[in-house]
Amino acid sequence: MSGRMGTRHRVTSADHLFALLGAGALAAAVVPRLVAGRPLSMPLVFLLCGIALQLLPVPLPDVDPVRDRALAEHLTEVCVIVSLMGAGLALNRPVGRLRWRATWRLLGITMPLSIAVVAVLAWWLLDWPVAAALLIAAVLAPTDPVLASEVRVGEPTDSEHDEDEVRFALTSEAGLNDGLAFPVVAAAVALAAAGTGPYGGRLGHWLLVDVGYKCVVGVLAGLLVGKMLGWLFFRAGRQAMRLSEHREGFVALAATFLAYGVTELLHGYGFLAVFITACRIRAAERSHGYHVVLHDFVEQIERLLTAVLLFLLGVYVAQGALAALTWQAAVVGLLLLFVVRPLTGWAAQFGAAAGPRERAVISFFGIRGIGSLFYLAYALGVETFHVPAGELWALVTFTVVVSVILHGVTASPVVSRLDRLRVLRVRTRRGGGREPSEDEVANERL
Repeated sequence: MSGRMGTRHRVTSADHLFALLGAGALAAAVVPRLVAGRPLSMPLVFLLCGIALQLLPVPLPDVDPVRDRALAEHLTEVCVIVSLMGAGLALNRPVGRLRWRATWRLLGITMPLSIAVVAVLAWWLLDWPVAAALLIAAVLAPTDPVLASEVRVGEPTDSEHDEDEVRFALTSEAGLNDGLAFPVVAAAVALAAAGTGPYGGRLGHWLLVDVGYKCVVGVLAGLLVGKMLGWLFFRAGRQAMRLSEHREGFVALAATFLAYGVTELLHGYGFLAVFITACRIRAAERSHGYHVVLHDFVEQIERLLTAVLLFLLGVYVAQGALAALTWQAAVVGLLLLFVVRPLTGWAAQFGAAAGPRERAVISFFGIRGIGSLFYLAYALGVETFHVPAGELWALVTFTVVVSVILHGVTASPVVSRLDRLRVLRVRTRRGGGREPSEDEVANERL
């Protein structure tokens, strides 16, 4: 009996882990509602909790993405593709040249300009090799509004016009630039590998394969898988196969992993395919309530994954992640967030539908997050960049942490003020009467 009791009361690290996971899952359900409308975000809360708990005598895992690079890559990879599916399912506006012009401008102007400027800054201030400078620029290129829910669109609705320009532009930009950063990362890898052989052949391979083939495969695979799943969800002849009739949310994960896995097997860009698959499913039957079921399930999984990763990031910071950070590297990260993204984002939107206040908000909220962590872990598993991995991780971690704090504190007040101004403008123009509709408010330009 005493032996059994001794075994029963022995506390192990697994016990702490179970308790921590349970508390974290409950917090992921409660915290978003507690911080709604306040200058705070759920990712920021979990980041601070990770830092605080590491400073207390609580047994926590040793977080080291340099040592556990593969684990870091796959954890962030899953979080990114789930987030991409959620973003695509949430967008109500059909894809089009004019409807998505803000998105195309951010992708075609802001993203390459940001990459070029950050690469030059890293090469000049840090004296890094060109390959490492380009890598850090590509890694920090993707935006991630998942880390500030106030600046992304809400759940799917049956209206194509109820998304304001700020939320739509940032959500659609993030959905596509997570995949479009891959060719630039591949270019950095090719440059790093060029030291072992002639670069001419690598350049041709990069243009034909990394830019051409993989992008085309990502787009086509997304369209084909999305079309197939759209038929299966809404138009299959047999009711047992028409999954929208059964309203099971986990099917969204099946769509996510199927699109990603098939595309990667074909050596295409899976990130592009997942987002395009989601948009294609959304277009198959735009007004069906099943989209809400799929989106809500994905959002819950995304929230759990984000909470775990931001908590671990906080633990990593408290364990000394920034010890290798130099003041020059900190300047590069700060310039990206406060100067490069705002200026390039503003420049890209001349002639866009957004008003001046909206353009300023879109430009400022170039949030860096989980995608940056994934790309760095991925690249370091492919090639050596002749810069200590700890220094690369310190710069990226610093930029993400500052972004989570900066944008997490400012998102709610800024976007809430825009929402109030839109309502006020509509009411003033109409001179009273019935309450303005969501479509009217969303289409008011500020």
